[in-house]
Amino acid sequence: MELAVQGSLFEHAERRPLGNGAWIELRSGWLADADSLFEELMDTIPWRAEQREMYDRVVDVPRLVSFHNLVDEPAPHPRLKQIRRRLNDTYGRELGEPFTTAGLCLYRDGDDSVAWHGDTIGRSRTRDTMVAIVSLGATRVFALRPRGGGHALRLQQQHGDLLVMGGSCQRTWEHSVPKTSRLIGPRISIQFRPHNVR
Repeated sequence: MELAVQGSLFEHAERRPLGNGAWIELRSGWLADADSLFEELMDTIPWRAEQREMYDRVVDVPRLVSFHNLVDEPAPHPRLKQIRRRLNDTYGRELGEPFTTAGLCLYRDGDDSVAWHGDTIGRSRTRDTMVAIVSLGATRVFALRPRGGGHALRLQQQHGDLLVMGGSCQRTWEHSVPKTSRLIGPRISIQFRPHNVR
């Protein structure tokens, strides 16, 4: 019953065209059981720290991560497959294929972040696609700007919100989660993507 009520209250989506075939869609409070899911994912996801080479040195990635193929391997939490199914029911026809993976990021506090980038590893470098992001925990700014410069959008992603980036968004826009000096609690971002999009 809870899912039916939640669906009726929050199926309204605000789609915003960004130009050049890119768009974003926002659904506030999309996830009904955000509180319990946040706590369970904090405890059950196999979070790992990564390092990356930048500017001729190896640096710590400022967040914890976990990546899962939800088609070929067991999900680390059953709700991830349920959310994937709901996203495929909503967006699969328009996307033309299913979401298949879930990438999770844990932003432990305001010092954790992700730099400007587009998800352009794989087919999204040359083809339109969608990336759906469910946000849990503390509210964080999700920033978008046109690739090559221009006015940036700063969206407040709140607990239980869904943000979908579609069309040419990964090629023609960049996005980031900037650091903040405010005292802020942890946030989990769950990114659902189709096959061969990273």
